[in-house]
Amino acid sequence: MEFLEKINQFSDRVESLIGQIQTEEATKTALIMPFFQMLGYDVFNPSEFVPEYTADVGIKKGEKVDYAIFLDGQLSILIEAKPVNEDLNKHGSQLFRYFATTPARFGILTNGIIYKFYTDLDAPNKMDEKPFLEFNLLDTKDALIPEIKKFEKLNFNSDNILTSAAELKYTHEIKKVLNNELANPSDDFIRLMLKDVYNGVKTQNVIDRFRNTTKKAFNQFINDTLNDRLKAVMQTQVDLPAASIDLDNQPVTTDDEKHSIVTTLEELEAFAIVKTILKSTVPPARIFYRDTESYMGILLDDNKLKWICRIAFGKSQISLYIPDESKKPQRYTIRSINDIYSYEGQLVEVVSRYIAS
Repeated sequence: MEFLEKINQFSDRVESLIGQIQTEEATKTALIMPFFQMLGYDVFNPSEFVPEYTADVGIKKGEKVDYAIFLDGQLSILIEAKPVNEDLNKHGSQLFRYFATTPARFGILTNGIIYKFYTDLDAPNKMDEKPFLEFNLLDTKDALIPEIKKFEKLNFNSDNILTSAAELKYTHEIKKVLNNELANPSDDFIRLMLKDVYNGVKTQNVIDRFRNTTKKAFNQFINDTLNDRLKAVMQTQVDLPAASIDLDNQPVTTDDEKHSIVTTLEELEAFAIVKTILKSTVPPARIFYRDTESYMGILLDDNKLKWICRIAFGKSQISLYIPDESKKPQRYTIRSINDIYSYEGQLVEVVSRYIAS
């Protein structure tokens, strides 16, 4: 079984169990131990996967970390577990103390859903304040799968992990900064944007005046970049000239009350898949999308009464809605946008009904 498939199956299991788990012990038994078992560790071998490992801290004796993983006889990973509904942000200091007193190079803080991976990039033998890797089992990003796979027992190599840890850590932090600036541009960011744009003095009034303009420009830049990437994908995957895709003429929500909506690359790729499916039924230029806060709607002739499907991206799954003959939405749960191809018959039938009416 491929690693991604294992992660997806385990994610489904976690999602089905979390409503029944109330305590830390239940979290360990039902979520955390099975996760490391999935990674290939023998969780019932006390010489490899050690529960309640003693990590004396200064004058405090008998302090215990929830689990310690030994590989080839060497202490490699410390794991601090919290209940499934616990906020992990207030618990890093506990793992920090344990880390400093052991030879382990990696510490993991988890509540069975969110996993935070730490090491000592900033100072030797001193755990960093921020994790170099963080993922949510109910919303795992594909880009992180190879990094999680490095922690499989058969693949584990501390040097290989440390080589990519710094880049992962700072990439994550930069993305957080960009995300915050996208949602609410700071004064410093606006000044930077105005540096080569506005020749006057950047007073606070000027900064405030350009705040909304900066936010709009940032969002439009993201949308333009996504459109360009989608055109490149379509050129290589679909036997259609790029000009026929005509993404620039698709309706984009720009009014003030909805300017914060950002059409993601995944949404645009889903739109491309639908156009590909229907290219033999209707000219691609007749298919449009309208993005909303909760879903992307795909329409025939940009007519909201002729909606072909709606696609809603959740934390752990994607919902595909296709109208039946009475235009009542029929919901299908899919794991990947590529699963949309499985519904070709229904999508073609919907468009054929509109054409015939």
